[in-house]
Amino acid sequence: MMAFAVFQGVLPAVAQEPLRLEIDRGIVEPMPIAIPSFVAETPAAQEYADQLSRVVAEDLVGTGLFREIPRDAHISRVSTFAAPVQFADWKAINAQALVTGAVSADGSGRVVVKFRAWDVFAERELGEGMQFASSADGWRRLAHKVADQVYSRLTGESPYFDSRVVFVSETGPKDQRQKRLAIMDYDGANVQYLTDSSSIVLAPRFSPTGGQVLYTSYATGFPRIHILDVGAVQSRILQANEGVMSFAPRFSPDGRMVVYSMTQGSNTDIWAMDVASGATRRLTSTPAIETAPSFSPDGSRIVFESDRSGTQQLYVMPASGGEGTRISFGEGRYGTPVWSPRGDRIAFTKQNKGRFHIGVMNTDGSEERLLTASFLDEGPTWAPNGRVIMFSRETQGAQGASALYSVDISGRNLRRVRTPAGASDPSWGPLQ
Repeated sequence: MMAFAVFQGVLPAVAQEPLRLEIDRGIVEPMPIAIPSFVAETPAAQEYADQLSRVVAEDLVGTGLFREIPRDAHISRVSTFAAPVQFADWKAINAQALVTGAVSADGSGRVVVKFRAWDVFAERELGEGMQFASSADGWRRLAHKVADQVYSRLTGESPYFDSRVVFVSETGPKDQRQKRLAIMDYDGANVQYLTDSSSIVLAPRFSPTGGQVLYTSYATGFPRIHILDVGAVQSRILQANEGVMSFAPRFSPDGRMVVYSMTQGSNTDIWAMDVASGATRRLTSTPAIETAPSFSPDGSRIVFESDRSGTQQLYVMPASGGEGTRISFGEGRYGTPVWSPRGDRIAFTKQNKGRFHIGVMNTDGSEERLLTASFLDEGPTWAPNGRVIMFSRETQGAQGASALYSVDISGRNLRRVRTPAGASDPSWGPLQ
């Protein structure tokens, strides 16, 4: 269990004028920030102090909003956590923000990190100093928690570093690819496998609390929906109809319902299931192929894809079902829509003129913007704060492979997420 406590307050956050970053339109010039190696306050903390501060720096720089000033350029050396900040030294190297920290560890394997964030040119602390503690194997989560706090204080945005992603790990040649479910930290660290590769798995989706994962498995020969308990690493079939194809599941915001697609004969429609009782209800009823449903954050509406107009487009309908309103009207085909956690945008995959794109639009379909372009980009998923999107990118050719990438909703800061093998179908979970 992670424990945390405020250990020292300097100025109430509301009384300050913190550094401001405008990120709606993307950042062209990242903010220079200094993050000296954290101070090891006990001998056992030596192995964690520098690693912790390295992960904090990687989290912040990875947003594209910050530029770390190299440590060999630092004039001041931070030898104790309580030492006064020599602001003139940090101004001299143009550090606009400074993060200082210290780490202690004891014989029981407990690691404690404490930190402060500073506005260098205003010569004052941003918010209150804090400390977090965990067992030694949780030291990377401690770093993510520190980075989350610093990120929020500098941007005014909610955090996303202390989160996990479930995805499909892919190995083997393209025509004999083996796929299994895996889970990792948002940055690709700490990968753990949740299923073996004996059957194909597709499209995992986290529950709202992150404790369960829905996915589609071909273990019975037909695509069927399974639900997996992440802690126990145990799964069961959720959709009970034998010989019926069910796929593309996703939880409702309260976790009580699952919406999914089911094919009966030649017809594919969207259905809803009460997780507790297993009761099902049909939400669409047309001759078209209707799939990829995703709830709005308030649970009142569902966005989905359908070819009822003759080509694959996006529609929004009430959560109780109904005709739906078409919201995509650009050239090409649209699919895999996902409502943002903020409720203000919908991310989607678009295919047009032989290229695939990840894009975002307002929930009424206005202000469409394409963020990426490649041979094959698909399957967007939102970070918990609604500012970053992760997706799959597959390269062309017989040796083509799939990997995960992230991009800011401004279209900047496209980055590959490091995974030990090929990867696809990411689903970003909530903050832990």
